[in-house]
Amino acid sequence: MAKFYSLFSSSKGNAAFLGSAKGGVLVDVGVSCRRLVRAMQTHDIPPKAVQAIWITHAHTDHIAGLRVFLSKYPVPLYGTAETLRQIQAHMALPAAVSLHPVELGVPVETAEMRVMAFPTMHDAPGSCGYRFTMADGQTCAVCTDLGCVTPEVEAAVSGADLVLLEANYDPEMLRTGPYPLALQQRIRGTYGHLANAASADFAKQLVAHGTTRLILGHLSEKNNTPFLADMAVSQHLEEEQMVRNRDYLMQVSTPEGLQQAVIF
Repeated sequence: MAKFYSLFSSSKGNAAFLGSAKGGVLVDVGVSCRRLVRAMQTHDIPPKAVQAIWITHAHTDHIAGLRVFLSKYPVPLYGTAETLRQIQAHMALPAAVSLHPVELGVPVETAEMRVMAFPTMHDAPGSCGYRFTMADGQTCAVCTDLGCVTPEVEAAVSGADLVLLEANYDPEMLRTGPYPLALQQRIRGTYGHLANAASADFAKQLVAHGTTRLILGHLSEKNNTPFLADMAVSQHLEEEQMVRNRDYLMQVSTPEGLQQAVIF
């Protein structure tokens, strides 16, 4: 039985743990090592349970605590070749850490799971998401920083039992909020982030193809609220006769993550 822990999820910092207290992997380390370890400990996950780290891309909100964490807990580091080059340009990694470039669409075996990277249309070199297949055949996908939902994303994520799906912004909040026009245009562009309505459209496809657990994540703290994200997705699925708590379960991750693991 696998567990997915959303530890941090927002435009300010992202990290998740997949596995169990006996072992698993981190996806992104976008907060300080101290905060991350403290969050893991609240879920009874010791740092030594981390057997590898998978990075989606090299923006600060995904790698801020990486160097310090690896200096204390050196484990293998995975990411696309472009992402690993960006990380090395940002920080000096400990010599004890082994780097493992991954190819898009090519499965990798690690920590008793199979991992496949898929490309995402975000404005970071080598940006990707990951699909994890556990030893028992259950699957989950980390699918944030999308910009837009491409056919490659659809194919990679379709059928996953659990999906962490980006619902970054509400268009009206973004339009009337504090961000300058240039930043607004970046966020809502092809290489930016996914709006609530687009997240709802993709969620409909996911549930139709067998996803039973949705976690909405990477919400902007300036341009979205958990209520708006939840309402946009749940109402859209209801219109499609997809019933919450019957056809699917859904939670919205706060910046501090979810209080409990999602079992899948």
